[in-house]
Amino acid sequence: MKTLFDAVELNNLHLKNRLVRSATWEGIADYDGSIGENTYEIYRELAKGGVGAIITGFTSVSTNDFYFGGMMRLSDNKLIPQYKKLVEIIHAEDCAAIIQLALGAFYDKNFVEVSENNLSTENVREIIKMFVDAAIRAEICGFDGVQIHAAHFFFLSRFISPLINHRTDEFGGSIENRAKILLEILRGIKKSAPKLHVTIKINSSDFTSGGLDENESLFICKMLFNAGIDSIEVSGNGTSVGGIKAGVNEGYFADFAAKLADEVKIPIICVGGWRCRQVMEEFLNKTHVELISLSRPLIREPDLPKKLFADKNCVSKCVSCNACYRTPAHRCIFKGRD
Repeated sequence: MKTLFDAVELNNLHLKNRLVRSATWEGIADYDGSIGENTYEIYRELAKGGVGAIITGFTSVSTNDFYFGGMMRLSDNKLIPQYKKLVEIIHAEDCAAIIQLALGAFYDKNFVEVSENNLSTENVREIIKMFVDAAIRAEICGFDGVQIHAAHFFFLSRFISPLINHRTDEFGGSIENRAKILLEILRGIKKSAPKLHVTIKINSSDFTSGGLDENESLFICKMLFNAGIDSIEVSGNGTSVGGIKAGVNEGYFADFAAKLADEVKIPIICVGGWRCRQVMEEFLNKTHVELISLSRPLIREPDLPKKLFADKNCVSKCVSCNACYRTPAHRCIFKGRD
């Protein structure tokens, strides 16, 4: 019987429990990706709260990525000392540290965004190298793993979507060609940073006409499994659903995650509207899913894992209002008002 607080052994990764902090946008890094005490304090509080692993917020692999402001970056060696300190803060609480490697968009030397279809084949290979180089830096920093961000319609998510990718070269057309960028990033990281646990966040569906659907997502996930991915986090477009009620409509990506866990023999991580221990453990025990990831509940209560451990009847205080996304650093508007 699985419980949330079983220790779990994954490839290149030990977790003290099955709870993962899903990557959550903070948007408070400096222009060059530098981070300071405000960022350290967020992660220190999360690590002290008892979660088994923390996946950092969106961390761009490119210095020349202006998709939005405040991005963390691991695109330059000069940033290594700052991110090494972040790892040390997380590790101090017996918590695993995974950095989410991402790209918002590709910009040319004139700072003009280049669409997925207008990138040259050489540009695509440059992007692959950016991800691999960032993973090498992550290993130097001491991170336990990296997460390839291929969800939420950021660059890689758009690239693998049939709605967006109409390329005619080796990286376009068929599902195999569209997914090739992910496979080459994965293989490059495995070769160049072999100590890392490599996971990926991928849409179960784009939830839009003509986009990636569940059948295609399942096919890509099987390709990733065959290529050696260590785990997969299931998400989707339209995340952060409002109106979540404990015991009523939790786990809105659960069905796809359960199906995927039956198809691939690696740990599956499921995010999406989890609120109470009983529901999470029931889901874990009726499926082959191994890990539960949380975002908004940990914005509301960074110490929620400790509360869940102490009380089997504990329910998250998060009311799914999404007001946190309209605040600096995405902080809960109710936190501290209990």
